[in-house]
Amino acid sequence: MLTPENVKTYIEQGLKCTHIEVHGDGRHFEAVIVSPDFEGMGMVQQHQLVYRALGDRMHEEIHALSMKTFTPEQWAK
Repeated sequence: MLTPENVKTYIEQGLKCTHIEVHGDGRHFEAVIVSPDFEGMGMVQQHQLVYRALGDRMHEEIHALSMKTFTPEQWAK
């Protein structure tokens, strides 16, 4: 079973994160992700970037992922 720490590590391997929090129960997760990689992107594009970082795990191991994504500038506000 995946832990929130596993999901955090997978996201960090695919994105430059300045802040990340992941909580969950092994199948359903919630994440707050702050990354300069999100600069100039809309929310949907940001979420797609996270899904790409997670790859096949989104279809196989993670049943649901709710996320809030921010650029470092947005997070500072």
